[in-house]
Amino acid sequence: MANTKMADEIILTPAGKKKLDEELETLKSVEMPALSERIREARALGDLSENFDYQDAKRQQGFIAGRIADLNAMLERATIVEATVGGDIVGMGTTVNLRDLDFEDELSYMIVDPISADPTNDKISISSPVGQALLGKKVGEIVEVKTPGGVSRLEVLSLT
Repeated sequence: MANTKMADEIILTPAGKKKLDEELETLKSVEMPALSERIREARALGDLSENFDYQDAKRQQGFIAGRIADLNAMLERATIVEATVGGDIVGMGTTVNLRDLDFEDELSYMIVDPISADPTNDKISISSPVGQALLGKKVGEIVEVKTPGGVSRLEVLSLT
């Protein structure tokens, strides 16, 4: 059961929460009213069985309603945490400089909330396997992380 709670927990920074709040507000106040108007106009044209605009608007309305429900559920379960930049252990907002001990590569990742994750820009989620393995580690510690490519051994070189 402890794993289920962990899987259900959503960790966000204040910026990540703000991003979700803004998306939710846009969907509710802009997107849904625009789709409702499209549906109203399409209905006025008559035969709905062959009205592509009506069918498309209804499909989009369902998608947006689902996204609104998802966002509401995420925000209800979210735990808001502040970045821990400048500490001596890896936490949210920390940039971790690492050495891959198997390939002798040096890597640098910023630990962020799942909403802000952008692996192509070296921002990894606190919920990812690497993010989870690094949390709470200090300079000099070595972690083993199971990744899709196998087990990686990473040494923490420095934190910023």
